[in-house]
Amino acid sequence: MRDLIVQWLTTITAPFWKSSLSMDQFVTALQETFHMVFFAMLFGCIWGFIQAIILLVTRPNGILPNRVIYHALNPIVNALRSLPFIILLIAVIPLTKFLVGTSIGTWAAIVPLTIYVGPYIGRLVETSLLEVNEGIIESAQAMGATPMQIIFKFILPEARSSLILNLTTATISLIGATAMAGAVGAGGIGDLAISYGYQRFDTSVVIMTVIVLLILVQIVQSVGDWLSRLR
Repeated sequence: MRDLIVQWLTTITAPFWKSSLSMDQFVTALQETFHMVFFAMLFGCIWGFIQAIILLVTRPNGILPNRVIYHALNPIVNALRSLPFIILLIAVIPLTKFLVGTSIGTWAAIVPLTIYVGPYIGRLVETSLLEVNEGIIESAQAMGATPMQIIFKFILPEARSSLILNLTTATISLIGATAMAGAVGAGGIGDLAISYGYQRFDTSVVIMTVIVLLILVQIVQSVGDWLSRLR
């Protein structure tokens, strides 16, 4: 399958591809980008959903109000969200080395990417959950539903469409962050754009990178819109 993709891309780009970079290298970089997006999104969603649910239920008018937990977690989330990704990327290098043993490469990039997207997803998920009509929650409480049942059987299903659209937005932001991670040797197509396109003044690599990123964003957005309309 990989060989077919490489051959197909080589054929269609032959008329304008004037780079020393082989198409096989480009496909490898694309695979690394998918790898980073998938795992960072997976870990970020786990963290984000836990964070959002805790903030939802412990807020002053929540299901289980707890001022201590809410006011301790809320500023931490805000602080992490306020950090520009390129600064976060450098700041967590010691943690990255501790967790994966290196500060460069695809796996090393997943650590700061997860830290970056986790709070972002958490806020988006929290926003979606807060949009659920309070009448639904009150009805669930009147029926004797437990807090866990209210969250997983009433709030989350009701917020499904909004959640999908917000997670689509987070995925698109993450794709952009993976390209930025190439600045510190994280791999992926962002790394190619910098090491081949910028540093070697290879315009064709930059153009190809931009085109691929645009296509990826369009595909993700289209799939997200389609899923959000499903019932």
